[in-house]
Amino acid sequence: MFRLKKNPESKEDLQLLQEYRKQGDLDVLGQLFERYMHLVYGVALKHFSDRELAKDAVNQIFERLIVEIPKFEIQNFKSWLFVVTKNFCLMEIRKEKSHRNRFEKFSADQNMESAEFLHPIDEMTNSSLEDNLKHCIERLKLEQRQCVVLFYYQEKGYKEISEELEFPEKKVKSYIQNGKRNLKICLEQIESKHEV
Repeated sequence: MFRLKKNPESKEDLQLLQEYRKQGDLDVLGQLFERYMHLVYGVALKHFSDRELAKDAVNQIFERLIVEIPKFEIQNFKSWLFVVTKNFCLMEIRKEKSHRNRFEKFSADQNMESAEFLHPIDEMTNSSLEDNLKHCIERLKLEQRQCVVLFYYQEKGYKEISEELEFPEKKVKSYIQNGKRNLKICLEQIESKHEV
């Protein structure tokens, strides 16, 4: 049976991989990862359409390799890394959708405001809006910020937040409602500045 010759680069990949498995030396893993960092960045950029998010993804994927490599029998590091990167990006996008759904669900449950209220927070379709939202969250009062982050980003319920932060449940609800109102105001201020 005809077989393609293995190219020397893939052999080197396997040698580095074996060396890393034996010694657990992160410099060796770094050397291997560096060869394909452009590929990881390219895949992440394609999925996120945001350079900063793509750079963050590169770092997170490197950290993930430390955990994932021992679990798998890897024959072709480049192909395997491509799959790991793609899966990571898809999981992050799915998480982001789940956060958006959380905002929508909360708005529907609370019946706090009209449907227009959903616009700035719930329809985070572009990265600048997400950046603005992060900026506005940072500007919230500490208690509001803690409650909003735990509720929307870590998907914890009122009771869990109440226990974790040692606030009464009513306070937690109040902090989330006020935090959400303040986020809306902050986002609207940013939008009006851009329109001027």
